Amino acid sequence: MKIIIALDSFKECLTSKEAGEAAAKGVRKIFPSCDVVQFPVADGGEGMLDALIVATGGKRIFLRAHNPMMEIHDTCYGISGDRQTAFIEMAAISGLPLIPEEKRNPMLTTSYGTGELICHALDLGCRNFIIGLGGSATNDAGLGMLQALGFRFLDKTGADIIHTIAPNVPKRGMCGELLAEVASIDSSAAHPALKDTHFVAACDVKNPFIGPKGASFVFAPQKGADWEMATKLDANMKKLAGVICQYTGKDISNIPGSGAAGGMGGGLQAFLNAELKSGIQLLLDFLHFAERIKGADLIITGEGKADRQTIMGKVPSGILQEAQKQQIPVILLAGKIEDKEILDKAGFKEVLSINSPSISPKKAMEPAYAKANIQRIVEEICRRNI
Repeated sequence: MKIIIALDSFKECLTSKEAGEAAAKGVRKIFPSCDVVQFPVADGGEGMLDALIVATGGKRIFLRAHNPMMEIHDTCYGISGDRQTAFIEMAAISGLPLIPEEKRNPMLTTSYGTGELICHALDLGCRNFIIGLGGSATNDAGLGMLQALGFRFLDKTGADIIHTIAPNVPKRGMCGELLAEVASIDSSAAHPALKDTHFVAACDVKNPFIGPKGASFVFAPQKGADWEMATKLDANMKKLAGVICQYTGKDISNIPGSGAAGGMGGGLQAFLNAELKSGIQLLLDFLHFAERIKGADLIITGEGKADRQTIMGKVPSGILQEAQKQQIPVILLAGKIEDKEILDKAGFKEVLSINSPSISPKKAMEPAYAKANIQRIVEEICRRNI
């Protein structure tokens, strides 16, 4: 028997690896001689870094960079075993959890730190980048990132915006409130290695750059914006999109995914010619998933919470699509389940919660308890298949 385990992280509880190990333990208890194949997986956000490092025999690179409020912060990124490819999780330095809730303001936050990580990897010789766009605190269209890479953003007088508004501040990053000030862009001092570098941005959203379903209206409220602020941010982004079109010849306003991570998707596309790809599909291709699951009897996938969004590019949907091509049944596990009817119709063999309905959220989030529950339910699944 061959069983594949490909569980996403159970956010704020278990990593993909920890959840997978618990499931594998459950399989081996019932089927000691079973061929168990584990995949660390993620959809572009939390966990992608670990999965890619494992897949390539790579390692972490530790450094200090600026967080979304331009405070120095310890962070890291990954580098492949051949040192050619850098793996960057935007959330590791420009993420929402790095800012206390009372200080969250997407008018002021910047992606400058993400640019610093890219710059560091370029200096190490990396010429291929995979950037995960999940979990950002920013709505700056990636201008902060580009600023750290040497781009300058000029106002209508031709003056550098940052130097004009903050002449006595050692460093300030481009942010949401400054987007409308941009009249032209100077890339003459951009990092010279960028012209020989290939970027892929991993994300699981299809939102456009602007508009009712764009970055500002959909995601800025999660980052501390009220309706008035979101409206202002969208207007700023719309004006910026016009400048970007004049400068690059690319209209990113309505490109699917350009609104990811506060418009970072659009900034990467316009200025760095990045490809936008589904996070889970990118990772599955990297792992040669389709080849390695051949002959499997069952695939066990899952995530912390499963609902209608699960089938919109999340890890389990990517796993299911690949499995269906080879007619391999897939069981979905989750800490919490909503929209079960939709999930059942998607094609999963079973959709199972690892928790009883009466358990408290606090107890369910205890790592040891979650591991035990995953192992228990996988044992039950295996017993039914004896």
